[in-house]
Amino acid sequence: MIRRLACWLGLAAFFLVVACGSEPPAPPAGGGPALWRVEGKGLDGWLFGTIHVLPDGVKWRTRAMEDAIAGADRLVLESAEIQDQAGTLAQFEKMGRSPGLPPLEARVPGEDRAALEEIASEGGASVRTLSGYESWAAAMLLSAAAQQALHVSQDHGVEPALIAAFRDAGKPIGGLETVERQFRAFDTLPEAAQQRLLIDTVREAKDMRALYDRILNAWIKGDIATLAQEDRMGEEPDPAVEKAVLVDRNRDWVKAVAAVKGRPFIAVGAGHLAGKGNLVEMLQASGYRVTRVQ
Repeated sequence: MIRRLACWLGLAAFFLVVACGSEPPAPPAGGGPALWRVEGKGLDGWLFGTIHVLPDGVKWRTRAMEDAIAGADRLVLESAEIQDQAGTLAQFEKMGRSPGLPPLEARVPGEDRAALEEIASEGGASVRTLSGYESWAAAMLLSAAAQQALHVSQDHGVEPALIAAFRDAGKPIGGLETVERQFRAFDTLPEAAQQRLLIDTVREAKDMRALYDRILNAWIKGDIATLAQEDRMGEEPDPAVEKAVLVDRNRDWVKAVAAVKGRPFIAVGAGHLAGKGNLVEMLQASGYRVTRVQ
């Protein structure tokens, strides 16, 4: 669950325009969010696990983080195209809509329809409007709607801060994949798997506050073991979703990293670095030396 949510937070974050929340957590003394050194094959850089949306005031940039940012010669994100919000939204609309779809309420069990209506309404949408979206896209929009109660924002997330730091330093910014590739991971799922995502989103929305708090506190401490444990809690993920959205993308990212030389600062969602089939283990299996430095 945690890695699926982490991916969705990254892809759906541009829908969020909400204010700051309560007092944010801080890194422990001498520690902070997970950071690795990656060496080999002409590369001597860093790998950082991000969280895509945050409340205002989270001070995650530790001394180790600042040193890594200063020492890097470029920033490598999941997709550099996230800097183009209009283009990302246009791609989502293009891939997420289809004609002749059944009503959204017909795609969830009867006992979940009231919760579906509530989430959509609280997010300022309607089930009728969302019915124009494929099940994966509707699930993403509902996830974003449910997140509004968390009082978090992409504006306070890690990626904008990293982009600003590297831009100010005149360093290039690249990506491991395109936004189209991100959305295609969902868009090509079988309808049964898409509806599973939709149903899980509806059922998990009521507990999102507690889930996000656990994720945030584990992330700020660099507690990868807890992040992996969260992945095993709750509804068991659909194997088709895990493969398409996480494992296959991680495998593609290893190939993309092979084309990167020098001293990159690679920043991807922390969910990709925890649990089965994570990027750290795949990089190690591919011959890189990956050492935890924070």
